[in-house]
Amino acid sequence: MNDGRYLAHGIGGAKDLPLSPELAIAGAVAALTVSFTVLAVAWRSPRYDAATSGRPAPAWLEAVVDSAAFRIALRVFGMAVFLWGAYAAVLGQDLLTNPIFGMFYVWLWVGIVPLSLFFGPAWKAISPVRTINLAFAKISGSDPDEGVFRYPERLGVWPAAIGLYAFVWMELVYRFSTELGPVRLWIAAYVAVMLLGGALFGNTFYERADPFEVYSSLVAKLSPWGRRDGRLIVRSPLANLDSVTVRPGLVAVMAVLFGSTAFDSFKESSPWVRYIQSSEVSVSLLNNLALLAFVVGVGLIFAAGTAATGVGSGTSRWSLPNQFAHSVVPIIVGYIVAHYLTYFVEVGQLTLIQASDPLGEGQNLLGTGDWSVNYWLSYHPTLLASTKVLAVVLGHVVGVVAAHDRAIKLLPKRHQLTGQLPLLVAMVAFTVGGLYLLFAA
Repeated sequence: MNDGRYLAHGIGGAKDLPLSPELAIAGAVAALTVSFTVLAVAWRSPRYDAATSGRPAPAWLEAVVDSAAFRIALRVFGMAVFLWGAYAAVLGQDLLTNPIFGMFYVWLWVGIVPLSLFFGPAWKAISPVRTINLAFAKISGSDPDEGVFRYPERLGVWPAAIGLYAFVWMELVYRFSTELGPVRLWIAAYVAVMLLGGALFGNTFYERADPFEVYSSLVAKLSPWGRRDGRLIVRSPLANLDSVTVRPGLVAVMAVLFGSTAFDSFKESSPWVRYIQSSEVSVSLLNNLALLAFVVGVGLIFAAGTAATGVGSGTSRWSLPNQFAHSVVPIIVGYIVAHYLTYFVEVGQLTLIQASDPLGEGQNLLGTGDWSVNYWLSYHPTLLASTKVLAVVLGHVVGVVAAHDRAIKLLPKRHQLTGQLPLLVAMVAFTVGGLYLLFAA
């Protein structure tokens, strides 16, 4: 990996986008405004209810998915990939050609989105820490679902938000992020914390504190697969999105995911590069402050947009940000596609090639070592540009629909439309800012 792609995470931007940024931004804002107007006129009652929507999946499919053999196969797959990465991390060379960097930053972080989008909560099914915890429970004769203590409800998903921030900080800010030692340490700390948490609080800890499982499970709410009363069901992704469980810290998770993606583009933009080059302040400090500002800024803008409305006597204004946080999930997915599509496809292929030689000794253990990267996407910049802009716009439109449906459920009738205007303004700001950064990177 000598071309520095790992150092330029989220490759893409202006060179990929042969479109007018002004036209793209204007079109996106128009799409949001028109969507809201149509919803205001034609969508007067809630249409999505997680408790009643969907139909049972085909019996044969449910039998396969729920079979012990299928679940064991997924666990074996996840554990095999984890052990292969550990093999490369522990015994491999401290070079960018070591596949652990691609497995960590590309396959895991970016790949978790398409995997969960198409197949549901994928990380829960293949999580190596869940598998290790299960093995420990089998050996000790305990129940992996039960821990020593009950998980504190007030913590919600705050631990996952902290874990996600630790990852994006490592990836985007820490200047030694492409050295083997820090990556080893991060992974070791993650595994240790997860195993300790699983022992103390059981599998509930993974559902609410594992950063990758929380991330995967949120994205999976946009898949057509869901569960009700233990049964596998098929339903509209918007109906599935309505089933996001509202817990403390949900806005923080959304802010970290959304804000870090925006920062990833911002730190490659020409104005920021010129500023840090001319500043006498440490580049590391500036990037740390900028990442924090993006995450906190996104959270505050969203919270203000949702709380600035009238509420009924039985509803707390400050509960609204978490109640509406599910509407940010499609926006996050849209930005992940826009920022990391080329990166995932091309560097993901390169990682598979490098994985055949985990020790850097010229081996071809997986038979992929002599493959070559297909740069088809990069050779079709107009298609790539259109896909990226469409992903951002579609993500925001779906977010507006989800927020509108939730507003009709929660807000008093006199505030159901006017109360959404501050949130619409916030989403327009996110759209304009996101597309600007996409073109500026």
